[in-house]
Amino acid sequence: MAFGKEIIGGELVINGRKLSLSKAVRAGDFVYLTGQIPMRDGAVMTEGTIEDQTRNVLDHITHTLGEAGCDRFHVVKAMVWLRDREDFPGFNEVYAEYFDEEPPARSAVISELLVDVRVEIEVVAYKPQDRRKDSGTS
Repeated sequence: MAFGKEIIGGELVINGRKLSLSKAVRAGDFVYLTGQIPMRDGAVMTEGTIEDQTRNVLDHITHTLGEAGCDRFHVVKAMVWLRDREDFPGFNEVYAEYFDEEPPARSAVISELLVDVRVEIEVVAYKPQDRRKDSGTS
C-alpha cells in the first residue's frame, strides 16, 4: 500500500496481555515504531545493565524495521527515555555501535518510565515505497 496506513507486525503482547497499540505503522514513506522497552520471552526485562537493556531494545527495533522492509540505515529520528541520568554514557556507547554511520537525529530525556526498565526507544524510519507497483507501470 503506497498511501494510507499499514500496520506492521503482529499483535503486541507483554506478560500475556494484548496491548492496544501497533508494533509499527507505515504511513506513506515513513515507518513509525512504537516505543520499545527491553523484553525477553514476552516479558519485561527488568534486570540487566543499561548496556544489556539498550542492546535488547535495539535488537528488537532492528527486527521490527526488518518486518517493515527497512533497516537501521533508514532511521531518521530516535527518541530516547532513560530512567537515570547516570545511564547515559553506557546507553550512548551501545547506541553508537548500532548507529555508527550517518546516525539519525535524536532526542533523549530522563523520565519516570511506566514499567521498571532503564530505557525506552522509539524510532521513525523513512524508506520511499516503489510506487510503480501501484500505478501498473514497470
